[in-house]
Amino acid sequence: MRNRFPALFVVLLLLLLADSGACAAMLYKYNNTCGLICMAVAAALILGLIVLAVFYGRNSIRHVSKMNAHLENSAAEFMESLPAPVAVIDAQNRFVWYNHLFAERISLGSDPYGMELEGYVKLDVRTLTEEGYSFCHVNGSFYKVTAEKFTKNDLTFFILYFHDETAYITLKKNSEAAHPNVVILTIDNYDDIVQNAKESEKAQASLEIEKLIERFMGSTSGFIKRTSSNTFYAVLENRHLEEKISDKFKILDAAREIKIAGKFPLTFSIGVGQGADTLDESERIARQCLDMALGRGGDQAVVKTEAGYRFFGGVSKGVEKMSRSKTRIIANALQDLIMNSDTVFIMGHRFGDLDSVGASCGMAGAVRLLGKNARIAVDRHKNLASHLIDIVEEQMGEDLFITPGQAADEISSGDLLIVTDTHNKDFIESRELYEKAKSVVVIDHHRKTVNFIDNAVIFHHEPYASSASEMVAELIQYFNFDTDERIPSCVADALLSGIMLDTKNFVMRTGVRTFEAAAFLKKMGADTVAVKLLFSNSIDSYRRKTQIVASAKIHDRCAVAAADFRSDDIRLVAPQAADELLSISDVDASFVLYKTGATVNISARSLGAVNVQVIMEKLGGGGHQTMAAAQLEGVSVEEAVKALFRAIDERSEDVN
Repeated sequence: MRNRFPALFVVLLLLLLADSGACAAMLYKYNNTCGLICMAVAAALILGLIVLAVFYGRNSIRHVSKMNAHLENSAAEFMESLPAPVAVIDAQNRFVWYNHLFAERISLGSDPYGMELEGYVKLDVRTLTEEGYSFCHVNGSFYKVTAEKFTKNDLTFFILYFHDETAYITLKKNSEAAHPNVVILTIDNYDDIVQNAKESEKAQASLEIEKLIERFMGSTSGFIKRTSSNTFYAVLENRHLEEKISDKFKILDAAREIKIAGKFPLTFSIGVGQGADTLDESERIARQCLDMALGRGGDQAVVKTEAGYRFFGGVSKGVEKMSRSKTRIIANALQDLIMNSDTVFIMGHRFGDLDSVGASCGMAGAVRLLGKNARIAVDRHKNLASHLIDIVEEQMGEDLFITPGQAADEISSGDLLIVTDTHNKDFIESRELYEKAKSVVVIDHHRKTVNFIDNAVIFHHEPYASSASEMVAELIQYFNFDTDERIPSCVADALLSGIMLDTKNFVMRTGVRTFEAAAFLKKMGADTVAVKLLFSNSIDSYRRKTQIVASAKIHDRCAVAAADFRSDDIRLVAPQAADELLSISDVDASFVLYKTGATVNISARSLGAVNVQVIMEKLGGGGHQTMAAAQLEGVSVEEAVKALFRAIDERSEDVN
C-alpha cells in the first residue's frame, strides 16, 4: 500500500486551519485579546506540524536513498541482468530497488520505489522470511518467490526473486485433469434376474443397457469395454470423472428405470479407482470400492478418498440371490478350518441381541457336532439376550459361555475365532480377543462399513440376508456331520429367534431363503411358542415403551423420540419403541434416542423407503438399510437430536 502520510497531513492541516480560524473569529467577536491569543497559538501549532512533516519527509527520503546507495554499490548491476523479476525490500517491507522485469511484469510500469510490498504483491511475509520462499498470483501469472537476506552497514535487506511457475502449474493441472482412472461397473444379480426371462426380454434389456452405457460415456473422451454379461471396465480422465462425481452418478437413477421382464429394476454397483499413480493401482482400488458397494447392498457408487470412502446412491433394497453355490463353497471351507483348529471361539457384537447370540449358539452347536470344542465369548452384564443365554446354557452345559476376558486369556495360535452379526472392528464384543486370534472368520449381513475386519480368512458377508442367524442356518445345512445327530432344539430355537428379531416376525427383509432357513430350523425341532416367549416383556417395560412412543415428533416423515428416563432395560425397550413408531401413518423411518452414561444412543428403523444406514453413518454409526444405530459421545440428548435432524436434512438433499 502506498505511503499516504503527506496527503493525510494536508487534509488534517486544512481542517485544523479552518477550525482554528472559525474558533478564533468567534472568540475575537466577544473578546479581542483572547481571540488574538487563540489565533497566535493556532498559527504556532500549524507551523510546528509543517516543520514535522518536512522533517519526516526528508528523513524518509534520506533513509530510502541511503539504502539504495548501499544497494547500488553492491549488486544492482548484477541483478538487473537476471532474466526474472527481482526486487529488494528493507526491514519495513518497502521497496528500495527493482529491476526492469519487475516493473514490466509485477508493477506494470508504475514506480513502487519507497512503497510497501503488499501494495503490489500479496505474500505471506512471515513465511517468506522464515522459510525463504512463498507463492503468489500476480497479473495472471504464478510465481514462486524466494527471499535472500543480507545486512550491510547495519541495514537489513531482503532480495526477492520471482520465479515464473505459470507454465509448470498449467502443465501440472492439465496432466492431473488428463490422468486416467479405472471405473468398474457391474449389474447387481444380473444372472439371477435374467435366468427366467425370455430371450426377447434379455435382448431388449441388453439393448437398454448398451444405450445407458453409451450415454454415460458420451460426454467423455474415455472408453469402456464389456468383460462379462454383467461387468464393464471403463477408463476415464480425471476431468470427466469429476463431472460424474459432481452429478452423483446419475447412471444409478437411470438404470433403475430399466426393468428386466417388465418387473425387475436394473441396478448398478460402481467402483471408482481415483487417485492412483498407475492403472494397475487404479484397478485394484476400483475393485476395493466395488466390493464395498456390493457389501452395502449394491445400487451405489463408491469412491475412495484420503479421508475414507464416499458413497453415492444406495436407495434400493438389496436383491436376494437365489443361488446357494457361494454358501456351499464357504461352508466347505469353514468346516475345513474348524476341523484343523484346536478350539473354536465365537463372539458377536457388543450389547448382543437375539440375532448375535442366536447365530453364535447355532455355530457353537454345529462345531460341537463336528467333534470340536466351542466357546462363546459374551458379556452377560451388557447383553439383551440374557434369557436365551440361560436357556442354552442349561441344555448345553456351563462351559459353553465364557467372558471375553477369559477367552482372550485362553485363545492360542491353533484356535479359530468366528465373529457373527458384525464385521466392524469397533462393534465386536472383545477387541483384545480379535487381536490375539490368528485365524478369523466373519459371518454378517449388515451393509458394509469402512472400518471392517480386513484380515479375515473367510469373510462371509451377504447384505441381502435377513439376519446372521439365517446365514448360519444355511451354512449348517452344508456341514458334513459324521453322526446322524441333529443340532439341539435349543440351538434351533436360538437361530429362529434371531431370524424373527431381524425380520420383525417375517415382515422386513424376508426372502425365499429366509423361509427355507426357518423351515430347516423347524425340522431341527425349533419351538415357535418357546421362541415367542423370548420376546415377552414385563408390564413395566411395556409402559416405558409406550412412554417413548408418546413423546415422538415428526420431522420430514421421520418419527423422532427421546427417552427422558433411564432404566436397566432401556437398550431393549428403545428398539421396540422404534419398531412401534413405524406403524404410524406417513412415517417412513423412526429414531429413538436414549442416554447411557455419557453416551447418547440412537436406534434407527425404517420400512425401506428411507435408508437409515446412510443417516446413521453421518453420525458415526452404521447398520442395515432398514435397521441401524449410532452412538454419540460427550453430548446431551438435545444436541444429539439437533445433529440427527441435520443428518436427516442432508439425506433429503442428497436424494433430491
